[in-house]
Amino acid sequence: MNFQIAGNIQGFKQHDGVLIIKTAEAEARVYIYSPTIIRVNISKNFNPDDTSFAVIREPLADFDFDESSANIDITTSALKLSIQKSPLRFNFFTVDGISLSEDDARFGTNWQGERVTCYRRLFEGERFIGLGEKTGNLDRRGSAYVNWNTDAPNHTPESDPLYKTFPFFIGLHSELTYGLFLDNTHKSYFDFGASTDEETSWFGADGGDLNYYFFGAQGVAKIIEDYTWLTGRMEMPPLWSLGYQQCRWSYMSADEVLNIAQTFRKKQIPADVMYCDIDYMDDFKIFTWNKKTFPKPKQMLDKLKAMNFRLVTIVDPGIKVEEGYKEYDEGIERDYFAKYPDGENYTGYVWPGRCHFPDFFREDVREWWGAAFTALTDPGVEGFWNDMNEPAAWGQNIPWIVKFGDKFMPEVRNAYGMQMARATYDGTRKILGNKRPFVLTRAAYSGTQRYSAVWTGDNTATDAHMLLGSRLVNSLGITGMAFVGVDIGGFSGNPTPELMVRWNSLGTYTPMFRNHAIQGSKMREPWEWGSDNEQIIKKDIEQRYKLLPYLYSSFYQSTQTGLPVNRTLAIEHTTDENIFDERFQNEFMFGDAMVIVPVESTKLNEDVYLPKGSWYRLSNDKFYDGGQIVHVPAPLTDLPVFVKAGSIIPMQSVVQSTNEPGDGLLQIHIWNGSEPNSFVYYEDDGVSYDYEQGVYYKRHIRFDPVNKSISLSAVEGAFKSRFMQLKFILHGFGAVKLKDGVMKNESGDIEVRL
Repeated sequence: MNFQIAGNIQGFKQHDGVLIIKTAEAEARVYIYSPTIIRVNISKNFNPDDTSFAVIREPLADFDFDESSANIDITTSALKLSIQKSPLRFNFFTVDGISLSEDDARFGTNWQGERVTCYRRLFEGERFIGLGEKTGNLDRRGSAYVNWNTDAPNHTPESDPLYKTFPFFIGLHSELTYGLFLDNTHKSYFDFGASTDEETSWFGADGGDLNYYFFGAQGVAKIIEDYTWLTGRMEMPPLWSLGYQQCRWSYMSADEVLNIAQTFRKKQIPADVMYCDIDYMDDFKIFTWNKKTFPKPKQMLDKLKAMNFRLVTIVDPGIKVEEGYKEYDEGIERDYFAKYPDGENYTGYVWPGRCHFPDFFREDVREWWGAAFTALTDPGVEGFWNDMNEPAAWGQNIPWIVKFGDKFMPEVRNAYGMQMARATYDGTRKILGNKRPFVLTRAAYSGTQRYSAVWTGDNTATDAHMLLGSRLVNSLGITGMAFVGVDIGGFSGNPTPELMVRWNSLGTYTPMFRNHAIQGSKMREPWEWGSDNEQIIKKDIEQRYKLLPYLYSSFYQSTQTGLPVNRTLAIEHTTDENIFDERFQNEFMFGDAMVIVPVESTKLNEDVYLPKGSWYRLSNDKFYDGGQIVHVPAPLTDLPVFVKAGSIIPMQSVVQSTNEPGDGLLQIHIWNGSEPNSFVYYEDDGVSYDYEQGVYYKRHIRFDPVNKSISLSAVEGAFKSRFMQLKFILHGFGAVKLKDGVMKNESGDIEVRL
């Protein structure tokens, strides 16, 4: 295998906003996307038609650079790229000349055959966060990872790779931050000093270009904002998808689905969503219904909707090879399936048996796929669960010579699930008209947040997997995925009653709150764990519904800034070494205001690290100074949750589903603090796209401890709030009483004196 380095610069020119650099072995192209985002693409053979699945922005049309005998320097208002001529190296600095990230002086960018690798300097004390769905510690330093979307049903808290590829990380050193996104869908690699004597880190891919975007904004939140500006942000989810979701492989009949839904209503346990796994289909053929067990799907959906439930149905990519089956016949006739180089359709074995796989990289195939969802939407389905789309096939080894469009499988495997989610989203949005679909996918690539929510795949009923789930959700949040969930209770195995209670408590503070389990395992519904545990789980689900005004507003924040709902403490407290301690790395922020502490099911007390500032325990308003470790009680009835002093959290009364109007009272909870604070409250109808036309309700809620006031700005938007009255609830204010209690929710400015 040949080893080649990029070599020395032999010439360069600027053309159409691109700096083109030639060496003996390669060509490099530099693009400026913003003052804080620079793209570097290094290749031995540029493909002029190559496009990105992830990036939705265009580079700037022009930029200036300076040349010296040794370097070519590009300086923006926020970032400096110094390109060394001999040998070619790319080094990034702040505008003050402080190094952010540099090519390794010895190796820089190099090739071994088609594999391209970039070695970079490893700074003393440098930490790394991100890469999406990766096991291990919050700090990636000393670890190595592979991106290769994999069906991993028996994974452990150390397994790699898993289901998704998000080749984006953030580096932290010297109180500085930077980000790097390797936009390459081949099998890729990241080594953060795991095998290089603590001198270098490296990243690369089995083929394609060394095509990366460098982010130079200071602050993790600002880098996430830039990354999601580049790759897109989620839209507002349907409000019902933020409620409690009950799933299983499988509820075997329409009667069983309806019975579970009826039991939720009878027991007055709030819930919004029921699922149908693969057994609702006729012989596992997608876009069909089992005529024996689900004979009248519309009748079932009508009954569910009468109980204020939505239904989510699973859809896998494999199309059963069977003449007379509509999707198979159409796919064959129109030549829509992935194929071998000789034109034969690739056949893999999954649930239906022998299957062909749609080529989702073709627009006409995506449109065909999307239109087929009428088989589900006509009866009333509004949620669509994309599974097995790594793509998975029994044996896992899809031959590398299989082609999707003009690409071979190794080139685009990591983007297959994303393109399936894209096809599902585009199709169902078109079919449903002005109604928001809920799309969920297992496999993903950077940019998937534009189309779908994700969950972390087939976990196991253990405490270790529960804690891992928190880290996975938090890491996916760094890489643009704000709408994330786990299988509450563990997909495989049987949780203890204590673990089931703990995991549901944690589900309250997870963006997607879904309970799911494998066939043959113990039933997971809240009433299956004894009456005492049922009441605890019910209370936690009720807490979720109380928090929906806060949660929905937090999702609005995600649509505007890319900041996730669940946030590792590293986002806000980057230089605090305690948050990287393995004892505390599972803790996370839930929105702006709350720190959530996952606790193992066998513990009744826990050591908690509270970041700097002042904090109140949510359950009893006990006050704590931050910046210290505290030992707190953690009974099964009370997961440790802490609220930052000065926080504003809007809540509502308990409802049984998001479709219920409730009592019309918005409760605005405020925790005392010494610093002013504000919260952007957001509301819309929760189901349509009218908000894109200005039909929303938004206002700023402010707490000013100096002037002893709470104020609400005048309403922005044309939507009328479903809350007719406001009630302010104070925490930590001692004997202070509000002069105004419940008041009318007027649209103009409102001020309340303390």
